[in-house]
Amino acid sequence: MSEPNESVVREVTICNKEGLHTRPVMKFVDLAQTFESDVSVRSLESTEIVNGKSAMELMLLCATFGTVLEVTATGVDAARAVEALTALVVDEFSLDLPNT
Repeated sequence: MSEPNESVVREVTICNKEGLHTRPVMKFVDLAQTFESDVSVRSLESTEIVNGKSAMELMLLCATFGTVLEVTATGVDAARAVEALTALVVDEFSLDLPNT
């Protein structure tokens, strides 16, 4: 179990051909919102950090195929959040999520 203020960071590459468009963004946000931890995302091509629980902010990344993202979670379930979110990206956003 993570410590209350633990931060976990992992890099993951967008490997679906369409990149981070609306449907993958919504899957990412829906999954991120199931965790208590704060989630932030940035493209390694930019210094801009966005809220991983906000579809509008994630869309600003304009992450295309091959973009490397840095996913960071801070909180009690940070490790589980980062693991699940990076697995979603690696699986090209095709994981079945609860209630989706």
